[in-house]
Amino acid sequence: MEHQKDSSINPNDSSNTGWEREVIEKLAFAAISEQTKARRWGIFFKCLMFSYLVALLGLAVYPKIKTGINSASSFHTAVIDIVGVIAEDKDTNAADIIESLRNAVKDDNTKGIILHANSPGGSPVQSSYIYEEIKKIKKEHPKLPIYAVVSDICASGCYFIASASDKIFVNPSSLIGSIGVLMDGFGFVDIMQKLGVERRLLTAGAHKAMLDPFSPPKEDERRYMQTLLDQVHQQFISAVKAGRGSRLKETPDMFSGLVWTGEAGVKLGIADNFGNDDFVAKELIGAEKQVDFTQQEQLIDKIAGKLGASFGQAIGSLIQTPSLR
Repeated sequence: MEHQKDSSINPNDSSNTGWEREVIEKLAFAAISEQTKARRWGIFFKCLMFSYLVALLGLAVYPKIKTGINSASSFHTAVIDIVGVIAEDKDTNAADIIESLRNAVKDDNTKGIILHANSPGGSPVQSSYIYEEIKKIKKEHPKLPIYAVVSDICASGCYFIASASDKIFVNPSSLIGSIGVLMDGFGFVDIMQKLGVERRLLTAGAHKAMLDPFSPPKEDERRYMQTLLDQVHQQFISAVKAGRGSRLKETPDMFSGLVWTGEAGVKLGIADNFGNDDFVAKELIGAEKQVDFTQQEQLIDKIAGKLGASFGQAIGSLIQTPSLR
């Protein structure tokens, strides 16, 4: 049977190649159009992300208005937070607080400073640094008031700092005081003996392993450390007496490490009166607008610092240091 050639399909026919070319062109243009749209959306989202990062940077760099109160005057009250444990490796540390204080003082519109205190205390060294900076500012700028305002708690190292301020304001239910020093730790000697674990310790220096938790305590080392704690305690007491002066109504328990309510604290003279940030800013400083000058660590620096310090913190956690808390 003879097959007939289909005359409708001819590869040499220009009409056949035309529709194929047209389809290919349409597909190519569609692909280009999709790429263009994708590129435009990509640019849009990149710009959006860039704007978001710029906004975050602006919030991190510039002081934030703490209240939305409009004031006819350009003056403001600078607010600096002392919140959480006070330590060099914490968010509340001497370097950041001192920088915050200096920035507030440099601002010509700062009419007064509020130390917003809510801390159980911490490092005596960090607290002392901040205390001395406040005393220095008061000496150089005697007309610039610095008030401490306590919310929940202002104890130990936090109170060390607050005692340098002109006045301390509390809530009747605030906790304040704890003028003392502690050093705590654990002893595992009996547990090791029960488990049959032998401690093998080599040192160069008779007291290099002082207060080692895996070795029996030595009375001479205990007395030595107690002397150190007493010295730090006396420094704390001297700072409080210098800051509070004749306002203190000393009792046998005043420097024993006890804490009091804000109500009792006012009666004892370890605080001056009742009030919050708004009251102090408006009624005492006379600048109702509050601007937060608390130094904020950049996120990238915080991450790098925590990663870089992780090994040091692990070693440091084995070493006992005095604490104002």
